[in-house]
Amino acid sequence: MASIRRTLSPSNERHYQNGNQYSVQSPSHKLVLNGKSSSLLYSRKNYISRKKLFYRCLVFFVLGFVLGMAPFGGFDDARSSDFSFEIKPPVVNVKEEMKDVVIPRPDNVVVNSVKSPGSGEKVQGKFDYVSRKLLIVVTPTYNRALQAYYLHRLSEVLKLVKSPLLWVVVEMNVASAETADILRKTGVMYRHLVCSKNMTDIKDRGVHQRNVALEHIEHHRLNGIVYFADDDNIYSLELFESIRSINRFGTWPVAMLAQSKSKAILEGPVCNGSQVIGWHTNEKSKQLRRFHVDMSGFAFNSTILWDPKKWHRPTSDPIRQLDNVKEGFQETTFIEQIVEDESQMEAVPPGCSRVLNWHLHLEARGVVYPGGWLLQKNLDAVISTT
Repeated sequence: MASIRRTLSPSNERHYQNGNQYSVQSPSHKLVLNGKSSSLLYSRKNYISRKKLFYRCLVFFVLGFVLGMAPFGGFDDARSSDFSFEIKPPVVNVKEEMKDVVIPRPDNVVVNSVKSPGSGEKVQGKFDYVSRKLLIVVTPTYNRALQAYYLHRLSEVLKLVKSPLLWVVVEMNVASAETADILRKTGVMYRHLVCSKNMTDIKDRGVHQRNVALEHIEHHRLNGIVYFADDDNIYSLELFESIRSINRFGTWPVAMLAQSKSKAILEGPVCNGSQVIGWHTNEKSKQLRRFHVDMSGFAFNSTILWDPKKWHRPTSDPIRQLDNVKEGFQETTFIEQIVEDESQMEAVPPGCSRVLNWHLHLEARGVVYPGGWLLQKNLDAVISTT
C-alpha cells in the first residue's frame, strides 16, 4: 500500500486577514512561554492566600470583640454582686497580754474598765477628758539691774503650771535681744510685744504696757483667763491652778509690806465662801477707792474684752487701764469697767482662806552694778577685760 508523506514548507503557512501570521513554535519557544505562565500562576495563588488570611484575621477580631463586650449575666446580677471582702483580725486575749503591763493614768483622764472586743462579755468603757482654760499671763518688764533675775524666777514658776498657758511679755520702745533670748530658753509659750509710747508723756509705764497686751488679746480674740503678773512679785503654784475656775471675774487677798517695811498687811477682798462681802484696807489715802485690790490680786475672762454682748455690757467701748488717774486708782478704775459690784465677783480660793501671792517691794532703789563690769542693755553683766 503506498503512503503519501506531505512535507510542510514555508509557502504553506496560513495567512489571516489581519496580516499577522503565526508559525509553528519550536520546543525552545514553548518552554519560554510555559515559564511565564507558571510565574503568573504563582503570584495569583499568593495573592489569593494573603486575601484569605486577611479575611480570617478580620473574622477572628470581630468575634473576639463581640465576645468581650457581651456580658455573661444580666446587669441586675452584676449590680447585686458583692465584690467587697472583710479582713477579720485574729482574736487576741487582752487579759493575758496586758497582765504584766501597767498603764499610767494622767490626772485629767478618767478611765473606767474596758474589755476587749474579742471576748464575749459586754463592757462599757468611758473616757472623760477634762479640758482646761487658757491662762494668759501678762508681764510688763523694763531694763534694770535685776530684770534677768526676775524673769528667770517667774519663768520657773510658769513652767510648773499645767498647760495651756500663754506668757505675754511687754517691753518699752524695743524688743531687746537679751529679753528674747531669756524667753526662748524658758520652755514656756510666750509672745514678746513692744509698747512704742513716748516716755516723756507717760506717768505710769506699766499701764501702757498692759494696754498693749489687752489690745493684742482683743485683736486676736484670745479665749482664756487674763492675769497681770508683774515680774518682781512672788507667786504660788496654787494661784495659777485656782484662777482657771473663774467664770467672769475673780479676786483674792495679796500680802504686802507696809510703807514702813516693818509689817505685812493684806489688801483685797473679805470673803464668805465664794462671795465677796468686803475689803481689807490699811491706808487712809486709799479708802476712797471703790474696789481695794492690788494689780496682781484679780483675774478675769478675756472674752469680756471682745464679746460685750455675751456679758451684757452697756457699752462696746474698749476696756483699758487709765493713765490720767491718781496713783493707786488704776486698779479700781479698770475693774469698774468689767463688773458693776461685788455680786459679779468670785472669791479665789473659796473663803479667801489662803494668801497665794506676795507683793513685797524688796528691790532696793538705785542699785548699781559692781565696778569694772560692762553692762549690755541692763540685762547681762560681762566682766570687763580692762
